Amino acid sequence: MQRRCSQKARRTLVAVRFELKPPPYSLNALESHMSHEIMEYHWGKHQRGYVENLNRQIVGTELNGMALEDIIVVSHNKGDLPVFNNAAQIWNHEFFWESMKPGGGGKPLGDLLELIEKYFGSFEGFIRENKLAASTQFGSGWACLALPCLACEYFSFFVK
Repeated sequence: MQRRCSQKARRTLVAVRFELKPPPYSLNALESHMSHEIMEYHWGKHQRGYVENLNRQIVGTELNGMALEDIIVVSHNKGDLPVFNNAAQIWNHEFFWESMKPGGGGKPLGDLLELIEKYFGSFEGFIRENKLAASTQFGSGWACLALPCLACEYFSFFVK
C-alpha cells in the first residue's frame, strides 16, 4: 500500500475576537439624564467601531489572544497609537457604562463627600471642575472622579 501526501500541512490561525458588550441596563434607562439616542450612538456606533477596528488590527499579531488591559499596556509602550486608541476606548466605554446606573447620581454622603469638600471646597465646586474637565475633552468628553488606591492625599480626574 502506497501512502500519498499531496497536500502541504496548513497552519490554522485562530483569532480571538473581542465582542461588543451591551451596557448593564437598557439604552433608555438613563432617560432623565441621557437620551436613548445618545446611548445608542455611544454604544452602537462609537464602541462598536472601536471593537471592530481592534479586532482587525490584532489579527495575526502578538496581541491576538491577550487581555484587553494587556493590549492597552503593550500597544502604549510600543507607541502603536491606532491599536492603543481602540483598545483604550473599548475599556473606557465599558468603564463608562459601569459608572452609571438608573436612579444613581446626586450628592454623595459620608467619607466621599468629606473628601470632595476638602479638595474642591464644596460639592458644587466639584461639579464645576468635573464639567470643565469633561467639556475640554475631544469628542463627547466625560470625566469621572478617581481616588488613587493607596495614596488618598488627592483626587485626580481620569478623562476621556
